[in-house]
Amino acid sequence: MTNSDHAVVITTTDSEAKARVLAGAVVNAKLAACAQVYAISSIYRWEGKVEQDQEWRIDFKTRGGLVDRLSTFIAEHHDYDEPEIISLPVTGGSPGYLAWVTAETRS
Repeated sequence: MTNSDHAVVITTTDSEAKARVLAGAVVNAKLAACAQVYAISSIYRWEGKVEQDQEWRIDFKTRGGLVDRLSTFIAEHHDYDEPEIISLPVTGGSPGYLAWVTAETRS
């Protein structure tokens, strides 16, 4: 969990369609104010072999207090055996944007 007021939570999926569905579900649940979806190339070690795949990364903008709930939501709705779920504290940003993130993630 982060102590920051805001965070970016990152995950990846193996298709654009899955990334867009997950991003939409998270934003709809107000666990993030926005999600950015974009193609990446990943090189990683998995089960003793170096793999290389095209993936789709999702960056979720959220409040720090929602990181645990968002991480659980991602894990429950992801089809990877071990999905990447990384949170980074936001240490600065435009006050108006951060206020918008806060407003859009309130119930």
